[in-house]
Amino acid sequence: MIAYLDNSATTQCSEAAAEKMMQVLRVDFGNPSSLHTKGMEAENYIRDARKIIAKTLKAKEKEIIFTSGGTEANNLAIVGTAFARKRLGKHIIVSPVEHASVANPMKFLSENGFEVEFLPVDSNGRVLIDSLWDMIRPDTILVSMMHVNNEIGAVMPIKEAAKIIKEKNPKCYFHVDAIQSYGKYEILPDRWGIDLLSVSGHKIHGPKGSGFLFCHEGVLLQPEILGGGQESGMRSGTENVPAIAGLGVAAQEMYDHLKENREYLFSLKEHFVSAISQVEGIHVNGLTGEDSAPHIVSVSFQGVRAEVLLHALEDKGIYVSSGSACSSNRPAVSRTLTAIHVEKEYLDETLRFSFSVHTTVEEIDYAIDTIKSILPILRKYTRH
Repeated sequence: MIAYLDNSATTQCSEAAAEKMMQVLRVDFGNPSSLHTKGMEAENYIRDARKIIAKTLKAKEKEIIFTSGGTEANNLAIVGTAFARKRLGKHIIVSPVEHASVANPMKFLSENGFEVEFLPVDSNGRVLIDSLWDMIRPDTILVSMMHVNNEIGAVMPIKEAAKIIKEKNPKCYFHVDAIQSYGKYEILPDRWGIDLLSVSGHKIHGPKGSGFLFCHEGVLLQPEILGGGQESGMRSGTENVPAIAGLGVAAQEMYDHLKENREYLFSLKEHFVSAISQVEGIHVNGLTGEDSAPHIVSVSFQGVRAEVLLHALEDKGIYVSSGSACSSNRPAVSRTLTAIHVEKEYLDETLRFSFSVHTTVEEIDYAIDTIKSILPILRKYTRH
């Protein structure tokens, strides 16, 4: 049996999205910048996807900028904001539990004259929202905060943060990394006060290499990729029409079934947490109820290195990850687990299990039974 429980790393592309991509690749393959019919056909695919995505956010179509994925969207939002607005100030606020595609641009900015300050989090990985008011200054140009943490599923108080930011400094931009939340939550950027919002296609059963940045009308960004002026000059380069078309299909599917998908994912999570909690010597990190993400569970296994358990499960056809799979294959200390003060020995003993609408109860039960059978064997070889 195969149990794919690594859906926060990537999801299986939906059949409808893949079929749409094949149509674009093989039949309607024109360059959208071309003036002939083939070019117009390609441009229509982009226009349709933009319309679908804007509707899911109740946003304007011109507020959607297509990118190569979540990493590029985060970089464009953060670095693009910083350099476009550096004359107004150089103070930026970010949480300490962000994905590498936010944390590393912040590191780059701090090395180039910007002041990056970290908003503290509690033991469940949620930002301490009361601290935000005191941290915002007249020269604060950006606050960046993920909606759902990619390692433990903590859900940040986005609406509350936006309200504080706009009351304290209306000129400060608010960027939200929604890569793990888009398709699982209703998100209303204009209504909530979000200026910039990043999304990745392959987290919602769309293709890899697809994504977008919601950019509120009037927000100033400095483009990072210059050239032919595609995407209203914000992201030059011939558009990846097949990926954009597939992303549009995937977004439509996710939001057509948002409520039932969420309910199903929460039922899977409840079943998994209940079962895994009966295993001796484990610790579930963060919250696990409906105040957490419906598809992510972080589990520490006392006495067994994460990499060892990961590969032991892989041998049984069970696929999970240790922390974020989006950085590299090289092991690194988790920023999230460190920030929430997980016991030191658990930092190297934690796996992430993540579900999708295609995950079954049978897969979860198989994974739990396998863990119960192999853990005692692996613990015999624990390090001393």
